[in-house]
Amino acid sequence: MAGFRIGRGRDNRTSQQQQPQQAPPSPYRGGGGRAAPPYAQQQQPPQWPQAGGGHHHQQQPQGPYGEPEYFGDPYQQPPHGDPYANNPGHTQAFSVNEDPYGDGATYRAGAAAAAPSGPRLHWKQLLSGIVLRPGPTFWQMRDYPVWGPALIVTFLYGLLALFGFDKAREETINATISAAIPYVLTTAVAFVIGGLILGAVTHTMARQLGGDGAWQPTVGLSMLIMSITDAPRLIFALFLGGENSLVQVLGWATWVAAGALFTSMVSKSHDLPWPKALGASAIQLIALLSIIKLGTI
Repeated sequence: MAGFRIGRGRDNRTSQQQQPQQAPPSPYRGGGGRAAPPYAQQQQPPQWPQAGGGHHHQQQPQGPYGEPEYFGDPYQQPPHGDPYANNPGHTQAFSVNEDPYGDGATYRAGAAAAAPSGPRLHWKQLLSGIVLRPGPTFWQMRDYPVWGPALIVTFLYGLLALFGFDKAREETINATISAAIPYVLTTAVAFVIGGLILGAVTHTMARQLGGDGAWQPTVGLSMLIMSITDAPRLIFALFLGGENSLVQVLGWATWVAAGALFTSMVSKSHDLPWPKALGASAIQLIALLSIIKLGTI
């Protein structure tokens, strides 16, 4: 019996040594235990301190596999719309007609000005401004039509322009009043129509060169420039005649002044550099020289 107990004891030890020892069931593996949590739950993302030294913490955004996202600014607040907009791996969508940069007030040829640059000038300030301060006057009146002063001043200029030509003045003075009045009125109307046509040509040329001004201010101001600049020559021609040397010098000087005023007006009214503005008014300047200036010189 004793031998049987000893032998049996060996068998027990042998069986225990041969049988592998089982580890206790893990709460995260196999058996009836719980499933292992993902990697994102095992490692908590670092807490970044908030700017300003406060005690509030902002959680770092998680990546696609639970890892903390290390790209971007940890202090940047998410936008109101898409929380991932403009972040690495994400883009912000815009509609077709939406401009994300706003509507800049840039120059666009052919578009009207956003707002007038100043109040409308009185006709006295307009006429004096063309002579004394042409740049600010043209800039302030670029959005206002000036038909009243332009038609009246050009008509009065046409009434006197006939007497600036020596031959026409003699014929008018020697004719009867009934015959001279229609002649003078016809000449005044012809100057008004000619001023309208030349102003329209200047406006069309400015638009072709990239200008954005309105046609009414351009035509009206061009008529005023044509009449006002030739007034000094016309006053002396009424008394001294068109062949006088002083009248000839005044004719060339006023023609150059008209070119400067036309250039300034077109440049301000159409937002053009001065070479293009001068080119736009070149046809009107040549017409004034050949019809008015050379007719007396």
